Parts: sequence; C-alpha cells; structure tokens
Amino acid sequence: MPRTSRPITVTLGDLQERVAARVKSGSYASASEVIRAAVRALDREEAALSDWLRRRVDEAFADPRPTIPAREVFKRLRRHHARRAKAARDEKV
Repeated sequence: MPRTSRPITVTLGDLQERVAARVKSGSYASASEVIRAAVRALDREEAALSDWLRRRVDEAFADPRPTIPAREVFKRLRRHHARRAKAARDEKV
C-alpha cells in the first residue's frame, strides 16, 4: 500500500524511552504507531475539553440570575485576593 504522508522527524527527548518500552512490550509495532495513538488520544482529550467548555458556556448563558456588572466582579475579586494574600502572610509569621 502506498504511503499517504511524508515521514517527519520528531525529537522526543525523555519520552523516547517510553515509546521504545511500548514497542518492546508488543503493544505497538513501531514508534510511528505509538505517536499516531498519542495524537489520537490528544484529539480525544481536546474534544472532551471543548465539549465541557461548551456545556459550561451554554449553562452560563441559560442562567436566569441577573448579571453582575464587571466593576462589582473585579471589586469582589480584589477583596478576595487581598484576604488570601493576608492569610498567606499571616501563615508565614
């Protein structure tokens, strides 16, 4: 069967040992198979994250509670972070 893509060079660094171990164990026939499986897993992970984010955005838009002005949100955030910073300083003492 003719090749449908061109070979590429990939520098794996410390990951090379893990790829080689998978090939040696017989789980994969070649390093190329390991890399293809890894890219497919990354695609699934990104799709799952995208779906989760989309659901969260949809939930936020469907929330019937009134909106909070950005000025108030940032005011609350500044207070929250100031309390956390103070608590962290107090812990060090």
